[in-house]
Amino acid sequence: MGVLDGKVAIVTGAGRGIGREIALDFARQGARVVVNDLGGNADGTGSGRVADEVVAEIAKLGGKAAASYDSVATMAGGLAIFQTAISAFGACDILVNNAGILRDKTIFSMEESDWDAVIAVHLKGHFCCTQPFARYVRETNRRGCRIINFSSVSGLFGNFGQTNYGAAKAGIAGFARVLALELAKYGCTVNTISPGAATRMTIPLMQGRGAEVDLDNPLTGPQQIAPVVSWLCSEAAQEFTAQIIHVSRGQVAIMQQPALIRDFKTDHLWTQDDLDRVMPALLAAKKAHDARAKKEAEPEAI
Repeated sequence: MGVLDGKVAIVTGAGRGIGREIALDFARQGARVVVNDLGGNADGTGSGRVADEVVAEIAKLGGKAAASYDSVATMAGGLAIFQTAISAFGACDILVNNAGILRDKTIFSMEESDWDAVIAVHLKGHFCCTQPFARYVRETNRRGCRIINFSSVSGLFGNFGQTNYGAAKAGIAGFARVLALELAKYGCTVNTISPGAATRMTIPLMQGRGAEVDLDNPLTGPQQIAPVVSWLCSEAAQEFTAQIIHVSRGQVAIMQQPALIRDFKTDHLWTQDDLDRVMPALLAAKKAHDARAKKEAEPEAI
């Protein structure tokens, strides 16, 4: 018996890396899986049938899966991915928006095409795949559904040379917060993963920073993300929604989200003298808050 017995799941970008591991773990937990992957290169060019390989792996596990090769970056592609689940399995309960590409350049040298491609696959891709599923949840009143989105520390904290990727990933976090509100009445939870794992997209970046990448360590690779996603999609997580979960190197953490830290109010238009007093106090409050949060977030061994 698995925690996802009887569920039907869609996982985008599931031909390799994190998506592949999620699809395999879903199958182990009893879900039937649509394995979606365009099969292209890390920069989004090209195509292939890597989804077939994952479907075959799931079959060897005794599970059931169907392949999809559609692009997440178009409305037609998002609808086709969803229809694959309906055609193959007659229903859908889980959507994991994982597909992504990288085209890293600094703002000084980034081309418009680099910006547009990354925004299209990541941010627009989340919308294209989510809308058909969200409409299905509302129209059928299907309860207990799950949406898992993928953000990144590049968007949540910032990372040099990734304005396009960071903007998309920060946008996904905002998208997820609103989506959780809109789907709450239907019992559908929406959560976001901030992953840290060695994959074909991240290994060159890690090596470029001089970091050692131990591919034999399961806490380094993409397989560490999958069990957390499976739990978030299980019945145990029904009250868990609108959260950002960071998973990296054996660490699972909940991330803070935008909230007021300190507040001043006036009954007149702000003057420069007012702001000379208030703005440094706000910055000091922010620094003190960050220091407390850093201390409170020190990892606890279990």
